[in-house]
This record gives sequence, C-alpha cells and structure tokens, in this order.
Amino acid sequence: MRVRPFGAAAACATLLLSGCVVDESALDTKPIDIHIEEQPDIAALVPANIRASGVLKVGTNPPYQPNEFKDRNGDIIGYDVDLVDAIGDVLGLKVVYTQSDFDKIIPSIQAGTYDMGMSSFTDSVEREKQVDFVDYYTAGIKWAAKPGSGVDPDNACGLRIGVQVSTTQDTDEVPGKSDECVARGQDPIVKVAFDTQDQAVNAALLGQVAAFSADSPVTAYAVKKTDGQLEEIGPTYDSAPYGFPIRKGSSLSEAVQRAVQYLIDDGQYRTIAEHWGVEAGMIETSQINGAQE
Repeated sequence: MRVRPFGAAAACATLLLSGCVVDESALDTKPIDIHIEEQPDIAALVPANIRASGVLKVGTNPPYQPNEFKDRNGDIIGYDVDLVDAIGDVLGLKVVYTQSDFDKIIPSIQAGTYDMGMSSFTDSVEREKQVDFVDYYTAGIKWAAKPGSGVDPDNACGLRIGVQVSTTQDTDEVPGKSDECVARGQDPIVKVAFDTQDQAVNAALLGQVAAFSADSPVTAYAVKKTDGQLEEIGPTYDSAPYGFPIRKGSSLSEAVQRAVQYLIDDGQYRTIAEHWGVEAGMIETSQINGAQE
C-alpha cells in the first residue's frame, strides 16, 4: 500500500513526470501541534536498549499522502507521522524517521536496523509470520480513474491498472481480479507496478493507466487534491487493519499498543485523525496481530 505530486496546482499536473514537488503549504494540512505527557507505566514496557538510547528508530516510505509524505522542506509529515510522534511522547522517546524502500522495511526491522515500521502496512496473516503488528486504523481498497472513464473494478479485463510495488494491491488484489478475468475467458488485467504511489496516480492523470488501486484513505486524498481530475470508482474492498510492524516477540509491541490505546481513550487519536481527514477509519481498540484469515 502506498501519493505525492498530484493536485497541488494545475501546473503540477503537467510536470508530474519531471518530479514536480508538492508545496506542503498548499495542502491546507500541516503537522498537528498537541502536547502529550510521557506515561511512565507504559514507557516501562519499552525494551531496555531502546529506553537507554532515548530514540525510537522508524523506517518509512513516503510519498503516501495523507499518511506519510514530504513537505516543501523535505520533512516527513502526515497522519501516521503525527500519530507516531504522539506514541513517542507517551513512551518518552524521540522518534527518528529513516526513508526506505517499502519492501525493505520489514527485513530491516527483523535485522534490528529499525525498531518499528510506519508505512500504512496492512496487517495480514502472512506478514504476521515475519513481524508483529500493532493495529491502529482500518482501511479498504479503493480504485480511482478519470471522470467518465467507465472503468469497472470488477470487470477491468484487458485494462492497464496502476499499483504500487509490494502493496496488497500489487501482490493480491489486482492479480486476483485478473485471474477472475482469465477464468471467464477474458483478457487478463495488465498490472503496472510503480515504485511509489504518486507515480501510479500520475500515470492515471496522464492516461498511461486506465485506473489505479490504492488504500481507501490514499485514494480519497488523491481525488480531493486533484480537484476533479480523478474520481473514486467501484465499492470499497477488503477492509483490513493498518499496523505498525515490530520485531517479533519484542515487548515494544505491547508498549506501542498500550500507547495507541492511551491516545484513543484520551482523545488525541481522534484529534489527529480529524486533522488529516481520515476519521472514517478510526478504531476503538488497538490490537496486536489483529489480522483476519
């Protein structure tokens, strides 16, 4: 699952392939400023080596608006960032973000390079075999295309559909729909995998793909910021939890889960979600490894 350059200005749409950078000030949403006290009983659950360092090392893969992306100064901002910063406050840790390829984050957590991942990961049973997940949000899969395209996500046989590499859309959802096409005797979907979600959105804007598939909050934000150049199509598919991946068996998982629950119960979680316009996917209870078969 993984959006950046689209829609900050009409001129940007014409420069999408040349690296047009969104001016964060044009997005009408900046990092939230809230004060959260450390909670010693929760902080005590943090592994000793992380407590001693005073730092929570987090691997992430922007651009993926509105969850994690860069502002005009190159700082990583977004809904996930504000939430993880708040988790850091609860745990008494400074959060340090490192940009990484999406598919390298989980192996880096397993190797101890990062303490935690933050990149709109879908918590799946398969991924839970590699790492533990602290669930903090619910998202589905949503498609978008140019208005009037006539694209039907349930009958996109033979069409070029954009996805971000290594996401659920890339590995499961679009291939599954393509297999259904073949089973009906129709042409398979031509899946076009991009390194970043913004490239998939840009391709849809430029007509290089008929549509793109992404997580529901990402698609909704893309449609909003492209000012009518894209529209959501079809239903929302396969709602599932987002989770923060953490090394399997680490007590950091319980610390982060308790921190998320504290933020939910104390109201800061809602404040952050509403600030970024993603309240539709809020949860009431954070779980560790809450994926469903």
